[in-house]
Amino acid sequence: MGEVIATYRLETRDADLHKRAESIAVGLTVGTWTDLPAVKQERMRERLGRVVGVEAGPPDGRGVRTATIRIGYPSMNFRPSIPEILTTVFGKLSLDGVIRLADLTWTPDVEAAFPGPKFGIDGIRELLGVGDRPLVMSIFKSCMGLSTAEFAAAFAEQAAGGVDLVKDDEIFFADDEAPWEERIARCREVIEDRLAKTGQRVLYAANLSGPVDELADKAAAGIRAGATAFLLNVLPYGYGVLERLAADPRITVPLIAHPAFSGALFASPATGVAPAVALGKLMRLAGADAVLFPSPYGSVVMDREDALAVADALRSESSLRRAWPGPAAGVHPGIVPRLWKDFGRDQILNAGGGIHGHPGGIAAGGRAMRQAVEWAMQGRSLREGGLPEELRLAVEKWGVME
Repeated sequence: MGEVIATYRLETRDADLHKRAESIAVGLTVGTWTDLPAVKQERMRERLGRVVGVEAGPPDGRGVRTATIRIGYPSMNFRPSIPEILTTVFGKLSLDGVIRLADLTWTPDVEAAFPGPKFGIDGIRELLGVGDRPLVMSIFKSCMGLSTAEFAAAFAEQAAGGVDLVKDDEIFFADDEAPWEERIARCREVIEDRLAKTGQRVLYAANLSGPVDELADKAAAGIRAGATAFLLNVLPYGYGVLERLAADPRITVPLIAHPAFSGALFASPATGVAPAVALGKLMRLAGADAVLFPSPYGSVVMDREDALAVADALRSESSLRRAWPGPAAGVHPGIVPRLWKDFGRDQILNAGGGIHGHPGGIAAGGRAMRQAVEWAMQGRSLREGGLPEELRLAVEKWGVME
């Protein structure tokens, strides 16, 4: 029988932690146990949660202990649906004091019920024809208020810097001046023109937004217009929406998950859902091909160990395709050496101001990022002489972190 195992970290004054664990296992599955007649217990036994393990530290001066409890939940209690799994393992329990969902694991049959990423690392590399280096992504800055022609021109300028992907800003919703299908079609023209003239392939990730019941049809219309990828604010919409989009046969392009709202889940290290679960395991299970998250070194930072754990969850051995980790927020060429050391070859370097703010302009900013990647892969320091001009100007402006 399949099973999902949840690991909880909690602060408690409970003297009998095994009793607390049993109450969780029963309360989130069959509801009650000891009061059931023997015949009903036998019928319900296969649906009963089980205590996998209990560990606890010594009490502090307040009599509070930090404990870890692991509970196994039979998969027959829910369908292959992340909303149903999360409601089971951490629904009402999330309201029960200082407690965090620290990890989720599952048996192979549970994982097999989810399609996972359609493209992932290998599929996007194939789309782009890039096989041996990190990818570079540029972010539209000042999406709003541009006409379709201005939008296409801004996209062309970013692509000219040699970036692999360009994405909308996640808050780009009101797009009357550059309507969804029109701007996708114009960007597709730029993509095809650049491929014909230079051989460079680039993807445009349009921000998929609107009423939740219209998203799949809107994505399908975007693909008919020439869409090459979509950006989705997964957590405000819900993991279930990403699941549906990833499973829809009409949606034949990569899905990039933005981390908007995720801080509400793990801003406190004592409560909520661990980043490796929220942005790693569940995003991959739901079907994200790439997941953006704050790098440990930029303007909005994530703890380094948490960021590494997210990346590991996206790329670890699994029956699902590996998904791209995308460290972001305040990334510029001078940070690339550190990100290379931490996240290696299979990462998307996601830069906004670090490209648009380059002294030589946007295209020069893209080239500087690509040059920084090449130098990092060669093991060369950005503090040595002989830097290419674009990279030199970027280092002078933003400095180096190696």
